[in-house]
Amino acid sequence: MLMTATSTLLTLSISMIIMMMASTISKKINEDREKASPFECGFDPSSSARMPFSLRFFLIAVIFLIFDVEIALILPMTIIMMLSEMKTWTTISIMFMFILLMGLYHEWNQGSLEWAK
Repeated sequence: MLMTATSTLLTLSISMIIMMMASTISKKINEDREKASPFECGFDPSSSARMPFSLRFFLIAVIFLIFDVEIALILPMTIIMMLSEMKTWTTISIMFMFILLMGLYHEWNQGSLEWAK
């Protein structure tokens, strides 16, 4: 127990020392306005470099990723069907699809799938 605590303390100490050294060494002394500004063909930018991002688009992208992963989990079910008992496979498949459809219904009910209102 004492050896574990000692090694943990030593590891944390070394990592903290390295992080502090890296942060002090990496500080830039000469902060130039031109270097800090966004590059736009050598001229001052005509508009803001940070454009607003649509939260609706982000939400639909996240929903797409979630359902894309679900498809990746559904595809191997046909291979597993031949290797497992049919009753167990059917029960698990129905439960999985039910949970997936309930999530879709919840997103639809909350209005997350509508692009514009």
